[in-house]
Amino acid sequence: MKQSAFLALVVVLLLQWPPAPAAAMDMDSAHQRFSVTVVADDLEHPWSLAFLPDGDILVSEREGRLRVIRDGRLQPYPVSGLPEIRDWGQGGLLDLLPHPDFASNRLLYFSYSADIGWGWTTHVARGRFDGAALTDVEVLFQAEPASRGRVHFGSRLAFDGQGYLYVTVGDRGDMDRAQDLGDLAGKVVRLHDDGRIPADNPFLDTPGARPEIFSYGHRNPQGMAVHPETGEVWTHEHGPRGGDEINILRPGVNYGWPVVTLGIDYTGFTIGDGLKTHPDMADPLYHWTPSIAPSGMAFASDAFPGWQGDLFVGALAGKHLARLRLEDGKVIEEERLLEDMNRRIRDVRVGPDGALWLLTDHGSGQVLRLDPK
Repeated sequence: MKQSAFLALVVVLLLQWPPAPAAAMDMDSAHQRFSVTVVADDLEHPWSLAFLPDGDILVSEREGRLRVIRDGRLQPYPVSGLPEIRDWGQGGLLDLLPHPDFASNRLLYFSYSADIGWGWTTHVARGRFDGAALTDVEVLFQAEPASRGRVHFGSRLAFDGQGYLYVTVGDRGDMDRAQDLGDLAGKVVRLHDDGRIPADNPFLDTPGARPEIFSYGHRNPQGMAVHPETGEVWTHEHGPRGGDEINILRPGVNYGWPVVTLGIDYTGFTIGDGLKTHPDMADPLYHWTPSIAPSGMAFASDAFPGWQGDLFVGALAGKHLARLRLEDGKVIEEERLLEDMNRRIRDVRVGPDGALWLLTDHGSGQVLRLDPK
């Protein structure tokens, strides 16, 4: 065998060889000792994680790539079959969500920004994932009207226990749109799994209102999770300078933005009339002032005895993982974890094994797994 061919064979074998297990870092918190393991890295601004029944893990990269972690290794080639995606500002390929019956129908839902005419907006589509490609892709939702703004696409997805699909949409940087029921910006919408509008949506019979709307008055919701005991859909959203909020979604409720906010404008001036509360609008269950820029949210599983039922929220600007202890529907304790890692936390998920999984939002982003000790 020629030397060049031999060297090529060695390179191929090394690339196929199982990687050495990543070293875990042991850490302490107020109630739970845990370890942190880097599962994958060198991802370009990863945005969302999704776990499949066969053990595969999907990761979206905001720039428009869908990646697969298989047998503990990030696969070198992205998934094919995605529609055209506009990677612009805070937009791109965003959230991922397998159908509740994914094992039988192979349907993967994903949100992304794409063009409509002269502008672009949040879209939700689904397709069948065969392990390497998406096929039969169909667009189920697009947040109209489109605009040319670079920010606030929102875009978390969740299925509740009844099979309804919830989609968050940001205000696209135009705050007054959040109060306009004829506009899908600044809203949470509720759909059937095939994109049809449920017959009991709260604004179905309201003249001039978009029937997809479930709640309104949102700024930029980038976290959504279903409570494991009550089945309630929880969200959080970015405030401006202060006023990041956690809310429990109720049909037809106005969550206030921009009429009510606990933050101020980036210029330092008050927003609107400076109201902090309003009798016709919901107060947040919890808020952060100054802002931590929350993204991703999950309730801990019973794999963590000291954290069971606690709510975990990633922080982008705050560069930490926030742990919130709940009692009687209120937050009674907050702890900030992983601050020494100095990483922007974009997504927080509970894996099939009960571990907490995180994404860090960087040009060389990581997949992290937190395990109980």
